[in-house]
Amino acid sequence: MSYCFAVITNKAGPEAAAIMMPKPDRSALAVPPPGTVPGTWAGAPSAARSNAEIYLAYRLRRPPEQGRGYAVAVARSADGVHFETLLSIGKEEMDTASLERPALVQTPAGTWRLYLSCATEGSKHWRIEVIEADNPGSFDARHRQMVLPGDARTAVKDPVIVYDDGMWHLWASTHPLEDPDQTDRMVTDYASSPDGLDWTWQGTALSPRPGEWDARGVRVSAVRLNGAGIVAYYDGRATAAENFEERTGVATGIKPSALAAVSAVPVAQSPHAGGGLRYLSILDLGDGRERWYYELTRADGAHEVRTELR
Repeated sequence: MSYCFAVITNKAGPEAAAIMMPKPDRSALAVPPPGTVPGTWAGAPSAARSNAEIYLAYRLRRPPEQGRGYAVAVARSADGVHFETLLSIGKEEMDTASLERPALVQTPAGTWRLYLSCATEGSKHWRIEVIEADNPGSFDARHRQMVLPGDARTAVKDPVIVYDDGMWHLWASTHPLEDPDQTDRMVTDYASSPDGLDWTWQGTALSPRPGEWDARGVRVSAVRLNGAGIVAYYDGRATAAENFEERTGVATGIKPSALAAVSAVPVAQSPHAGGGLRYLSILDLGDGRERWYYELTRADGAHEVRTELR
């Protein structure tokens, strides 16, 4: 098994760390897009494992004039590469204008949750709802409940959820709504919960850096918690024009509510125009290996889900 590392150096000081980074040239296709034109995407993956099977939730999208994020699919695989679709939840079922990144998790009790990012009709507002089921193939939108409603000033979406040592942790991208020309700006806020349903916001965990490649927005996509500290991968963009084509960076910290970007440049991006490599999901396989999933921009402008065995 080979590993690919990047030395990430903070411009403000000599601190450096060897951190694995995505390598698209060593990846395999996991989910193709539903079309071949720009704005047509399969992506925003969230991976989970139960025994020998891997489950993947991901968003399907068409160009804005054709409906944006129209569904979230849940699929199963024995090898982590070839997936069988178990179900698809359409935006009409969730009473939403568009769907974005889901979070698929198994609770300590063995039940499953699918957290869904939902756009409120007629606005730039986003909220997060959850569906609970006995298994990943039986989610039913009729039994959903609100968990993070946002408010008139803030949109909340794209959750990353980790259960660790009796506590639930959540990082979500939040967007300001006061100025209609600035709603693409984003930070990552952190929340904690005793049960994964009733969340308490603890503040902003990661913010954009003025003048840097991530100056317009940052969105945490994957988090590792360990005794030595936290390593988080995040999506970043410098301008509003880079919306939908974020690249991947790295942040570190000793508390989940306080992360600092340490990558002077993106650690991973697509080799194709736009450069989008985003929504990294890291799955521990339980045998010393990991399987990584992420959304990658193709040469034709469509986006697909790629996977690497690390």
